[in-house]
Amino acid sequence: LSDSFHDQLLEDSRFLRADRRLDTELVDKLILQLNRIYPQILTDKEATKFRDLDVPTCVRLAELLAHLQGKGEEACREFYRALHLHVEEVYFSLPTRLRLRDSIDPFTTAASPTQQRYVLNDRGHMFFLSCFSVAVGVALLHYYGEAKVTRGSRALGMAALGLGRRAREVLIWYTEEPIRK
Repeated sequence: LSDSFHDQLLEDSRFLRADRRLDTELVDKLILQLNRIYPQILTDKEATKFRDLDVPTCVRLAELLAHLQGKGEEACREFYRALHLHVEEVYFSLPTRLRLRDSIDPFTTAASPTQQRYVLNDRGHMFFLSCFSVAVGVALLHYYGEAKVTRGSRALGMAALGLGRRAREVLIWYTEEPIRK
C-alpha cells in the first residue's frame, strides 16, 4: 500500500458520505467499535456527540470522518478495520479498495460485478439447446404418451440411434409398448 490510511480516508470520504448503505445503525456500530476498543481514538464524550440522533446521519458521518482524519494515521486505520468488520460490502466497494484490487490483479476479467451477478449459464448456447431439446422431448413423451401413434413411435425409435444408452433404452421402450397392447 503506497498511500497512507489518512490519504485513503481523504479519498474515500466523499464516497462514504454519499453511500446510502451506511445508515444510522451501522454508523453507530462503527462509533461504538472505535469507542470501546480504542478509547484513545474516540473518547466517551466524542462518541456521545457522534451518536446524537438529532443530527442527521450524513452530517454525523462527515464529522466523524473529519475527526478521525484529525486524529491521524492510527485512527484512520482503525476506522477501516471497523468498516471491514461491520460493513464488508461497503469496505470492498471503496474507491481505494477497487483501485488496489485492480492494481494487484490487472488480468482479471473486465466485466463489472453487476454483470457477473446476472450470468446464469456460462456453458454456451449448445448446452442450452441440448437441455431445451431434452425438455421438449420429455414433454412430448408425457403429453402424447397415452395416444396410440404408430408413425410417431417409429420416428422416436429412429431418433434413439443418436442418443446415449439410457435415453435410447427409454425411447425404445416407449416405441415397443404400443405394439404389446
